Amino acid sequence: MFTPPALTSRAGRSTLRCATLWCSLALAAVGCRSEAPAGAADARAVDAAPVAPTPAPHQFRAELMGTPFGLTLAGDVPLAQARAAADAAFTEIARVEARMSEWRPDSEIGRINAAAGAPVAVSDETRALLKRALALAEASGGAFDPSWAALRGIWRFASGDTRPKLPLKADLEGALARVDFRAVRIEGRAVRLAKPGMALGLGGIAKGYAIDRAAAVLRARGVGRFIVDGGGDLYVAGRKPDGRPWTIGVRHPRGPGLLAELPVTDAAVVSSGDYERFFELGGRRYHHIIDLRSGMPADRSVAVTVRAPEATLADALATAIFVLGPEAGLALAGRYPGVEAAVLAPDGAVYATPGLKARLPARWQPG
Repeated sequence: MFTPPALTSRAGRSTLRCATLWCSLALAAVGCRSEAPAGAADARAVDAAPVAPTPAPHQFRAELMGTPFGLTLAGDVPLAQARAAADAAFTEIARVEARMSEWRPDSEIGRINAAAGAPVAVSDETRALLKRALALAEASGGAFDPSWAALRGIWRFASGDTRPKLPLKADLEGALARVDFRAVRIEGRAVRLAKPGMALGLGGIAKGYAIDRAAAVLRARGVGRFIVDGGGDLYVAGRKPDGRPWTIGVRHPRGPGLLAELPVTDAAVVSSGDYERFFELGGRRYHHIIDLRSGMPADRSVAVTVRAPEATLADALATAIFVLGPEAGLALAGRYPGVEAAVLAPDGAVYATPGLKARLPARWQPG
């Protein structure tokens, strides 16, 4: 049995009482909560009705896929069962990482990249996820594209870099010539990159998939109420003890207060924004979400939040919608059942699909 070295457990304040579980998510940060502890600054008007005392939740942490993963399991689950379920969920995330990480040369994606131009046999699981990624690339017109990894290293967003610089035009154009999701071929049990120098990167969908797999493992272990937090991308399962949905509060990345309060039950909430990895040069912000049509940081959005039935879909759509911007991005979201999205535009207005628009304070909506 694999136990990640960073695995820990600690008790919280109540069963999935997310007032104490704030996550760096959504348009800056998200907190999902039901009842706030005394003195909590952000407790106002969000599920403030008192509830009966419930057992403290079980919380577990591990570093996986290059990001901190957290699991919060309902406190009515026995501790031994919770530990075993969390261990199994983390093991599943590690398995997905070992198979699909573009950063690992021994992964299936790593082997495809190393053999660009030649077919590489891979598992049914990897082919299935790649098919989904390619379908989303087609639907978004390439705004989401798993062949983006040919640009790896062209842009550098190192933390603490005091002398950032733009990539050379020739380097950028050369890399862009090798980005083309239509040149990713699935041939029987094999995957082939049609152009030498191409590279796959499933980071924009594989983390969501790993979150979904972890959720499936927890359910199979008899846990029905839980939160999977993959570096701020959430899957929330079950309801509060009184039967109501959990609420996720979406903070504004540029201004004070909340942008929205989203009810979430058995769904994922994933975000993308220009605040995650960036540098500023000449008075302009350059961030890591690249518009692959130009090779430059996408400039039609500041941040995007997506609520979807599964994290796999929410993960990929968050990137695609960010690149497309409000009009085209929300039209894309509307093509998928159960998906809602909100986009913070550069002019400060927030655009949303009908199911979320009513959740936006009037001051943030376009005039």
